[in-house]
Amino acid sequence: MTVHNRVQELYEQWITDPAIDESTKAELNQIKEQPKEIEDRFYRDLEFGTGGLRGVIGAGTNRINRYTVGRATQGLAAFVNALGAENPSVVIAYDSRNQSPEFALEAAKVLAGNGIKAYVFESLRSTPELSFSVRALQASAGIVITASHNPPEYNGYKVYGSDGGQLVPDQAEQVIAAIQQVQSFADVKREKRTTAEAKGLLEWIGQDIDEQYIKAVTAVSLNSDIVKRSSNQFKIVFTPLHGAGNLAVRAALKTIGFSQVVVVAEQELPDAKFSTVKSPNPEEKEAFTLAIRKAKEIDADIIIGTDPDCDRMGAVVKDEKGQYFVLTGNQSGAIMVDYLLSSLKKRGQLPDNGVVIKTIVTSEMGAAVAKHYGVETINTLTGFKYIGEKMSQFEASGESTFLFGYEESYGYLAGDYARDKDAVIASMLICEAAAYYKSKGKTLYDVLQELYVRHGYFLEKLESRTLKGKDGVEQIQGIMNNWRNQPPTEVNRQTVTKIEDFSQGLYGLPVENVLKYTLADDSWFCLRPSGTEPKIKVYFAVRGTSAEAAAEAIQGLVSSVMSRVDQ
Repeated sequence: MTVHNRVQELYEQWITDPAIDESTKAELNQIKEQPKEIEDRFYRDLEFGTGGLRGVIGAGTNRINRYTVGRATQGLAAFVNALGAENPSVVIAYDSRNQSPEFALEAAKVLAGNGIKAYVFESLRSTPELSFSVRALQASAGIVITASHNPPEYNGYKVYGSDGGQLVPDQAEQVIAAIQQVQSFADVKREKRTTAEAKGLLEWIGQDIDEQYIKAVTAVSLNSDIVKRSSNQFKIVFTPLHGAGNLAVRAALKTIGFSQVVVVAEQELPDAKFSTVKSPNPEEKEAFTLAIRKAKEIDADIIIGTDPDCDRMGAVVKDEKGQYFVLTGNQSGAIMVDYLLSSLKKRGQLPDNGVVIKTIVTSEMGAAVAKHYGVETINTLTGFKYIGEKMSQFEASGESTFLFGYEESYGYLAGDYARDKDAVIASMLICEAAAYYKSKGKTLYDVLQELYVRHGYFLEKLESRTLKGKDGVEQIQGIMNNWRNQPPTEVNRQTVTKIEDFSQGLYGLPVENVLKYTLADDSWFCLRPSGTEPKIKVYFAVRGTSAEAAAEAIQGLVSSVMSRVDQ
């Protein structure tokens, strides 16, 4: 059967399947004269990767909808039941995106249909609180309905293991195998909401877990006494970018003593359209436009922003001219590593076996900072699930003490209460650091410049190319094949000294389609197809003797590499 015939067959199956509701069929009937649209919706099943599902909302096998969510949950239920727990349970959270509450309830009803209790948050909550809740409730697994910082037309379905971390590859493969056994939507077992509630298989949760979570986050605070003393003179502007971070971030800041927190009113409330921004992503400077305007009005010391599911945090600080300067994820990470380790050292609480964990595409600046304090840095593959996996290994073995984990894409965690990046604790820590250094007559920008002088001028850049649909998938694979099969010997007038192909399972890490090239001057670049978006990402890093030298070096490196990527 040709691909076209298979696509048409699936399309017609959905239109005639009695298990599919009439509104979904009506949506599909509207595209019956659009063969390209039909192909894009049905040429594959929406891929369940190590992080779960993520895709455009709509009808079809390559879309996220109640049926693809139900099928995935049926597979997850089989995985959970195979674990053999006496009273299996799953915690479910969701963010502000379109159909997030509906997808969460659908997952709960399928779990109930399989005899598994679902704890469902009564309203939107952050991804890190979900991670915490799985651990606090000793659940078998967790689900969060979110597409993180993707555009408004997307939603997603992330799965967590019993340790509160996202599923790692071997666990995900078991869930994928179970999902593939679900051949028909009629095979998905569902319980009615009222019946599930009556049986005790659906329990709504909220305030009690919130309080436990905030207590765990704020327990990591290192200098709340300084925060309280300077509270009236330290001003914070915060934007949750229409997402789940609003209440939790404010609660954490208030708990450790901050009193002057101004929320960007236009972006305070949930909005599935994210109507005030092009992208609800604190990695994008444009996302801070309204926050910077408010900060100028009140002369704020720092601006913080969190993405829709509140697992990523971006910060904006004043530079030497008093202008607002957007920190990169790498810069914020290095500042927090330095603040955390220096504070622990001053208190005499820096453990001999402490470790910092970062990803292979994250700047080496944080590692240089950690080395300064005698702390080891461990590298993992991209994705906080690998950092969480290391944390759980350390918890079990006692061989190392986790201090801080981070990745260049604005994800950070301190403390062991969760197993995923947490914008709540990142917001608290970076504001606390800013207040601490203000009491010493410094801004975070000043601290960053001191770190550059001490450790070298590290500079990083990310280039992305979005290539949508079936053709895009093939283009991305073609780029990776080109670099893998015809590796360069010289880039930007520098000899290639090391090639790392992580598809070969290097250093005991899981197999991943990532290529990293290191050059003679210790600069490096890395090609990585995104696991959650139709993108190929290219990461670049240099270390210069001055800001000017670093800027010149990275410009040449980016130009050399991208001219080949874009051929």
